[in-house]
Amino acid sequence: MSFWQIIIPVAMAAVVVVLLLGLFNMLRGGSPERSQSLMRWRVLLQALALGLMLLFLLVAAGGR
Repeated sequence: MSFWQIIIPVAMAAVVVVLLLGLFNMLRGGSPERSQSLMRWRVLLQALALGLMLLFLLVAAGGR
């Protein structure tokens, strides 16, 4: 298994986990500050996941 086959799904899973934690916190009436913090983390993790995917595509295309 290559580095990319591990790191990209891990990054995507992290986004899903933080998203679900934020939604669960909002549904149970938790702290709005905690929900806001979790959603900020989600945005950062999404940016990281997209950046990794873009980097993978650039690396893969560089071999042609």
